[in-house]
Order: sequence, then structure tokens, then C-alpha cells
Amino acid sequence: SQAVLQALEDGLKKADADPSVKAVMICGENGKFSAGADIRGFSSPRRLGGALGPIVSLIESSEKPVVAAIEGVALGGGLEVALGCHYRIAHVKARMGLPEVTIGLLPGAEGTQRLPRLIGVPAALDMITTGKHIPATEALKLGLVDEIVEENTIEAAIRLANKV
Repeated sequence: SQAVLQALEDGLKKADADPSVKAVMICGENGKFSAGADIRGFSSPRRLGGALGPIVSLIESSEKPVVAAIEGVALGGGLEVALGCHYRIAHVKARMGLPEVTIGLLPGAEGTQRLPRLIGVPAALDMITTGKHIPATEALKLGLVDEIVEENTIEAAIRLANKV
């Protein structure tokens, strides 16, 4: 939603400007990282405010480490947010993917560029062109996530942020 995009942008800018902040952790709520954009908003007139691509670039360009704590699902724009982060931790039950292609859309926040850089072209092409969701264990093998945990993902992400 526009509110989430604005909160991400405001939070990142505030964290980058605050010398007491050493790292940033991005998480969802209610056991889900993000299922991406609400497709119903695609047909409405473009609202003023941020688009996802520039916000993902803002995450990626942060001078402070940004860690994604992925629980539940990171799909579409949600995965693209995670791809902009410097580190990704996922709960063992999490699933990730770029399902937009199943309704005729391509990922629109540079996921088609970031994913191949992270996991290689063959694996990225498979994910991008099929829209399949992969489990956290496969994401770890591919290098999409840095660590998987069975415990509290947010606490694990904070530990990683403190290490880096």
C-alpha cells in the first residue's frame, strides 16, 4: 500500500540520518513479510508518492546494513524489498517468489535485475518465468537468503545486524 511504501521510505531516511542507528531490520507483521502489491490498485489512477522501485534502491544504497526478516511469504514486491536488503534471514517455513508472471505481469521493482545477480541467471530465470514459490531451504541453497531459522526470525535478524 502507499502507506507501507511511505513508511519504508521515511524510516530508511530517518535511520540513515541518525548516527545512533547502526543497522536497519525490515520485517512484516502477523507472520508475513509481504505478499507484494494489491493488484486492485493497478487499475486505479497513479497516486502521488513513492513507487516501489526507488524505495528498493534506497534500501540497497543505504550505508547502514539492512537485514530482511522473512516470515510467511515474500512474494512479488515483497521479495523485491528483500532483494534490496544487504542480508536476508528467513524462517524455515517461509516461501519466496515472483508470481506476477502468472497473471501476465513482470516484476516491476528491478527484481529481474537483482535476483540473477544474487542466485545466478538459470535459477533466476526459472523463478521469474514460472512464478513458482520456493521454500526457505531451497532459497538458502540458491543463495537467496543468508540464513534460515526455526526460532524467532526478528530476533535472529537483530543478532545478525549486531554482528555486521
